[in-house]
Amino acid sequence: MRITTLGNTLSLFLAFSFTICILWGLAMPATLHMHEAWADFLPGFSWLSLPSFLLGLAESYLYGWYIAVVFVPIYRFFEKRSAAVSE
Repeated sequence: MRITTLGNTLSLFLAFSFTICILWGLAMPATLHMHEAWADFLPGFSWLSLPSFLLGLAESYLYGWYIAVVFVPIYRFFEKRSAAVSE
């Protein structure tokens, strides 16, 4: 598993999901918004302005990289351990 592949994949997935949620929030009544959740997860995000959207998009992208950078070494550690045990 490569960090760059997983980092780009997760980052684009989270950025795409964030954009879809924002579009959903704009199309639906206020009771169906997730802006309170986004405000908790994305520092500096508030509903809704262009700078806030771009900040949320960038933070979503960076969260994908954070997950990849933490997840891949842990995965490799357990993969090596598992291979050593099965030999």
